[in-house]
Amino acid sequence: MASGGSSYQDIGDSLNAYADYGIAPKTAESKSSPFRKSTAVNIIGGNHGTRSNTAVHELLECPVCMNLMYPPILQCPNGHTLCLKCKSKVHVCPICRHELGNIRCLALEKIAESLELPCRYQVFGCQDIFTYHSRLQHEQNCKFRPYNCPYAGSECTVTGDIQSLVAHLKDDHKVDMHDGCTFNHRYVKSNPQDVENATWMLTVFNCFSHQFCLHFEAFNVGVAPVYMAFLRFMGDDDDAKKFSYSLEVGGFGRKLIWQGVPRSIRDSHKTVRDSLDGLLIQRSMALFFSGGDRKELKLKVAGRIWREPL
Repeated sequence: MASGGSSYQDIGDSLNAYADYGIAPKTAESKSSPFRKSTAVNIIGGNHGTRSNTAVHELLECPVCMNLMYPPILQCPNGHTLCLKCKSKVHVCPICRHELGNIRCLALEKIAESLELPCRYQVFGCQDIFTYHSRLQHEQNCKFRPYNCPYAGSECTVTGDIQSLVAHLKDDHKVDMHDGCTFNHRYVKSNPQDVENATWMLTVFNCFSHQFCLHFEAFNVGVAPVYMAFLRFMGDDDDAKKFSYSLEVGGFGRKLIWQGVPRSIRDSHKTVRDSLDGLLIQRSMALFFSGGDRKELKLKVAGRIWREPL
């Protein structure tokens, strides 16, 4: 039939358009979306209400990135819609290839206001239902959203739950894993005067059935070179606040001690470092603790993690 043929042609043009634009459609949300169903279901008979809701949800998916669209929802002169972010990347409609303008699809935006949707992280455990507009705000802070890899030695883009990230750190980054809540860790660096910015290998401690990441970095505070050690908790901030830790470094009758609360890995290592929320050691003091001719960094950082009483 002509109408059916036209429909299939549009889909084919859409897929070809991705290659023309150099844009790969994102599938993270579409794969996990509870609304994605086989088109063979409910064509004849079945639950028409379910089919209707599914059809509306699919109308709200951007044909380029496959994520739900939020106002302003834009359309081409032929009525094909796409999200604002993707419109900035393409110049013609990904469906019919008509030149795009700045036309709002107000009807679809109005329909969206009446919808109630589950969180996109439903597959990770979130069971809450939200209005269309409040869903996006919730997802930005949902406790079930994936965590970013805490490895600080490179810009790793891997995300996942805690269990998968622990395996990722061990297998892919070859991070040292230790059991216990007390530790003594040594940091060595030759020619430390030549180092302005450096990040040492991450160390992970398994303690109280949780994982804690020990970071050690060299950087400048203003023009003053410093070293900093700090701990991050592999979990949410509410759980991180149930613990405290101490770090100390010293030598030759002098000692520096830091006590604080581990920061959640929801905060990037750079965020924690730039807030100076950890054991801060000026380079001159670090070289004093190292002894010798002060031409080599030899620091032993001792630490302890404990659970705060309820």
